[in-house]
Amino acid sequence: MRAFPCPNCSRLNHFEVRVCPGCAATLGYDPAIDGFRFLADEATVWKDEAGSVASVVVCANNNDYQICNWLVGTNDWTPMCRACRHNRTIPDLTQPSVPPRWSKIEAAKRRLFHTLMKLGLPLDTKAQEAAGTASGVQGLAFDFLYDAAAERAGSHRIFTGHDGGVITLNLIEADDSQRERMRSAMGEPYRTLLGHFRHEVGHHFWSRLVETDEAELDAFRSLFGDERIDYQQALKAHYGEQEAKVWSNDYVSYYATAHPWEDFAETFAHYLHIVDVLATAKGFDLTFAPFPNAPGDSGLQLDMDPYTADARTLVRAMKPLSFAMNAMNRSMGQPDLYPFHLSDTVVGKVDYVRKLACKARAVPGRALMANG
Repeated sequence: MRAFPCPNCSRLNHFEVRVCPGCAATLGYDPAIDGFRFLADEATVWKDEAGSVASVVVCANNNDYQICNWLVGTNDWTPMCRACRHNRTIPDLTQPSVPPRWSKIEAAKRRLFHTLMKLGLPLDTKAQEAAGTASGVQGLAFDFLYDAAAERAGSHRIFTGHDGGVITLNLIEADDSQRERMRSAMGEPYRTLLGHFRHEVGHHFWSRLVETDEAELDAFRSLFGDERIDYQQALKAHYGEQEAKVWSNDYVSYYATAHPWEDFAETFAHYLHIVDVLATAKGFDLTFAPFPNAPGDSGLQLDMDPYTADARTLVRAMKPLSFAMNAMNRSMGQPDLYPFHLSDTVVGKVDYVRKLACKARAVPGRALMANG
């Protein structure tokens, strides 16, 4: 996403900032304007850059745990912000290592929600589902759980995953060393908290937008395969492979080969990766001239909206940008930031996800946030 100017002094800030380094103003992100407000009186008055006062307060998770920098309307149905209201279970905070890791998890989740809101995807909660006020049959919730067995001996009893709109995340994923160990052990080129969220929420939106629509199911199966094959058997076969599958031409990742559900979730996550990276590049007005001796390369000209552009436009913009990102990472002795190859087949799958998001956005009453 783009950087956000401080409404008090105009200094650019990262999305996670709570106090502006330029003027020391307390900042809060307001989804209604897709931007920061500043606390003008060090008490309750929140203003935008024009000096207009809004009827907002800090998210209850900021009051209770100092874990969130989002604002919520005073007349909203819940004291939780647009992201925190989806939490069903928070981890055991009595463990000393938990609060800082939960903070990392919530920061990643807020980035997820920013993109989902910009795309206009349905974001009903489990409370709304239970009350019958959700716009669809399945709300979204998160369980963040401390796994004592995994912490002591590395033997997981809690597994990150999705079931019926509930995304469970083992808190150990917020431990950088443990996550890197698992990434290496599973041969993954990419494993992050934000990546986990984007993948698991892909499962949720498959259930929400595909599973209950026969026409959509037919379109899904024509691209991703028949999801009715036994999931547990498919995973067993996937992890029991003696020889590596040839996957790069038809799948965005090795894990996507395991089952059509995983292929969709990996592709959904990748669509969010691309959209957010290009939105960030556009926010900084990054451009590249065509590469020398690269036929068909038009350089990078971000004259489109990444949240609505078709997949081929997105991928065409990613090619020079990802090359540059990887070059910069290598200059710091780091692995490639974008270790992916997108074939025509994969681009077709990404475009399916994009069209699905557009279809969901077109539902009456589902408002987008302000552009930016």
